[in-house]
Amino acid sequence: MDLKQAAKDTAKVLTSYLTFQAVKTVLNQLRETDPPRAFWLNAFSSKETLQDGEAYLDALLRENADLAIRIMTVRQTIAEEVCEFLPEMVTTGIQRANMEHRRCHLERITQMGSAELAAESELGQSPDSSSESSSSS
Repeated sequence: MDLKQAAKDTAKVLTSYLTFQAVKTVLNQLRETDPPRAFWLNAFSSKETLQDGEAYLDALLRENADLAIRIMTVRQTIAEEVCEFLPEMVTTGIQRANMEHRRCHLERITQMGSAELAAESELGQSPDSSSESSSSS
């Protein structure tokens, strides 16, 4: 595994997500203060994909530089506030999620084993009694 490439890919996805959050924040602000611009930004965001935050901002800079700069400023502020806590939150979140997945898996496989034992006992046989009854006949 190329950890450096994984880190670059993760950073790109995170940057795009922070761009999305900045667009939501600016849209909410504009709905309060300038509804026509909010409508315009919403329409623009509907036709331009936010999957790639940098491509979105490039397109927005060509259409409306003021809004693009505002979104970049909000994105940077969000990043500065969020990134301080992010490494620990991600690591802790993954550890908890992994533990929960393992717990559910263990419960599922032990219930399957219990169900098989219950089905055999309903037939009046234990796994050993089936071989005994066939040999005594």
